[in-house]
Parts: sequence; C-alpha cells; structure tokens
Amino acid sequence: MIPQDPVMLLSFLNLKLRDYYGSLDALCADLDVDRQEIEERLSAIDYHYDTSRNQFV
Repeated sequence: MIPQDPVMLLSFLNLKLRDYYGSLDALCADLDVDRQEIEERLSAIDYHYDTSRNQFV
C-alpha cells in the first residue's frame, strides 16, 4: 500500500527509489502500482520523475 497524500507519496517514493530500486519502472512492477497514476498525482504538486537522478524533483 502506498501513501494517498501526495507529499507523503513523494517522500515514500524517493526513499524507495534511492534505497531499493534502480528505476521507477522497477518500483512500479515490484509494488504493482500504475506509473501513470503516480506521475499524475505528483505532477499535481509540481514534481516530476527525473530518470538521470532516479527521483522525483
């Protein structure tokens, strides 16, 4: 289960990406979550996935 609050989701995802996953696709596959939904939720608070940094910025 991933956090519903966008700010908590941001923190959760960046921690997971930093410590456990090499890419957003790997995280989504492992946690069985929809990448597009995550990106839409975080774009609502003006954060976008940066592949070169492997985090939402």
